[in-house]
Amino acid sequence: MAGRIRDEDIQVVRERSAIDEVVGEYLQLRSAGGGSLKGLCPFHEEKTPSFNVTPARGLWFCFSCTEGGDVIRFVQRIDNLNFTEAVERLAARAGIDLRYEQGGHVPGQEQSQRRRLLQAHSAAADFYSERASGADALAARTFLSERGFELADTAQFGIGYAPAEWDALTRHLRGRGFTEAELLLGGLAKEGRHGPIDRFHDRLVWPIRDLGGDVIAFGARKLSASDQGPKYLNTPETMLFKKSSVLYGADLAKREIAKRRQVVVVEGYTDVMACHLAGVSTAVATSGTSFGDGHIGVLRRLLMDESQFRGEVIFTFDGDAAGQRAALRAFGMEEKFVTQTFVAVQPDGLDPCDLRLKQGDVAVRELVARRVPLFEFALRSVLGEHDMETAEGRLAALDAAAPIVARIKDRGLRQLYAVSLDRWLGMMDESFVLSRIAAHARPASGSSRVPHSRSPQSRSPQSGSPQSGASQPGAGQPAAGNGVAPHGVPPPRDHQEPYDPGDPVVNVERQALKLAVQRPALCGPVFDALGADSFTAPVHAAVFELVAGCGGTAAAKGGREWAEQLRAAASDDRARGFVTGLAVEALEAPGSVGEPDARYADKVLARVEELAVLRQIAAIKSRLQRMSPVDDQPRYNQMFGDLVALEQRHKILIERVV
Repeated sequence: MAGRIRDEDIQVVRERSAIDEVVGEYLQLRSAGGGSLKGLCPFHEEKTPSFNVTPARGLWFCFSCTEGGDVIRFVQRIDNLNFTEAVERLAARAGIDLRYEQGGHVPGQEQSQRRRLLQAHSAAADFYSERASGADALAARTFLSERGFELADTAQFGIGYAPAEWDALTRHLRGRGFTEAELLLGGLAKEGRHGPIDRFHDRLVWPIRDLGGDVIAFGARKLSASDQGPKYLNTPETMLFKKSSVLYGADLAKREIAKRRQVVVVEGYTDVMACHLAGVSTAVATSGTSFGDGHIGVLRRLLMDESQFRGEVIFTFDGDAAGQRAALRAFGMEEKFVTQTFVAVQPDGLDPCDLRLKQGDVAVRELVARRVPLFEFALRSVLGEHDMETAEGRLAALDAAAPIVARIKDRGLRQLYAVSLDRWLGMMDESFVLSRIAAHARPASGSSRVPHSRSPQSRSPQSGSPQSGASQPGAGQPAAGNGVAPHGVPPPRDHQEPYDPGDPVVNVERQALKLAVQRPALCGPVFDALGADSFTAPVHAAVFELVAGCGGTAAAKGGREWAEQLRAAASDDRARGFVTGLAVEALEAPGSVGEPDARYADKVLARVEELAVLRQIAAIKSRLQRMSPVDDQPRYNQMFGDLVALEQRHKILIERVV
């Protein structure tokens, strides 16, 4: 069993693993202001970004699903790893040698199972690559050459050759210290009659990598006609490889996808190669399965798919009947994207690989440039199945196409396609076409399914000053009534009042707590002097006590260490999640850059104290009204004196706020 990783090594891993860089390998991040970044959350479906990253504090938080934590927690969640595995993965990424409490550091020992499997796959990729230059790999090299790929191209994609021997790879990896159990668990070997044998024999092999660039599986094509297996054979699903959420080439394409806001989905490994070599560097393909929901989730995060008017998803399919069917299947998933979707089909039926071979790189780029909207492609495909020379055929075509147009949620776009459909049918009767489309749309009007809006989301401005008291959820944060508490706050327990960040008092208290967590130096002893009673929301009072228990803002060092100290001292995951949200959420500081200063902090803290003083004043006035100044004169006079002092204090605080 692996020993415990030393705490100082874990801290070094945190420090050398920039959270924006690690998260950026899985999803596109854009500036959210105030030093924060935002993107589409990888842990739940959403249309607008609510996933925030704060590099200065090394934390991330989703204000919709309330998941959050540090860089290690992110890797745990995104790759389904335990804590040790996540630390080891980040350490390998940063080139850090870890030490373990039991027995010190021994290379090759005390490592997690996942890390061992990754090392085995890396060694297997090197083995296959080296064997590609051998005499027995002539058929593999010929296959690539006949498709227009040179030796340098194969090296770029790490293509290799699996020899025909039954256990060549197995023996090689066993000699490198890997066990039979590890090779079987990783899908590199399978059980034979007399023990483990190689998974692939006499095949051309492509390494399949995750978004971080680690080899997690292989795809292999048979080379011999005598091979009775399938043309393409993939690694089976393992703890590393989940084919429903892995896209071949995404590790190479992810940065260009984010930069261009475009992704080109092709059908095969050689198509990905051809596109990249031809200058279409945003091409990806599925690995051993059809395009599905898991792949959509990956692409939406890489694209930051939040706007109809920014970004493109382009499907390329063969021009044969199978390709047409695949394109129509893609249409069935169109509504799961927010951005525009297109189809690029070569009229002569050539796939990108064959197109590049016969007509050159320019032809591949032109194929992508000639893309047509997926709705148009689907409509024209349906019309092509009917006899347009007869009235009966045109009516049948209309009824077949009408449901497609009816699915378009944007009313303006639906109207335009209805006009185009009328023109393609040659009916010259737009009102009749629109009525047929409306008839198909009516049954769906009572559907409980949430409609998919392609319109840009309206965004409410946040409060620019503490005295305004207004709080508007930012882009991507859920509206009230959707079952998820805004600002990443867990739903209140039964005995608590509902937590409403839109309440002016709750909002200003929250701004004060964000200052205490993010910028304690601006708060100093003024925050510490407020007291837990100055906060009306129980969770706010609890956070104040947490800050006080950690020494208060006057003694805080600030930055990442302070946020981590507060998170570590939190009583449970619920409290820890709330503190994480405070550390990540942008401050509502005025100005274009949104950076708080001492004046802003003083106003916020003064406003919190002013509200607390007002509550005290109201309480004393209520008690004075119930008292007799004659029967209980000493006590009445004392309370009246307290009231005068509070009124004076309130006046001073008002001046600070204004």
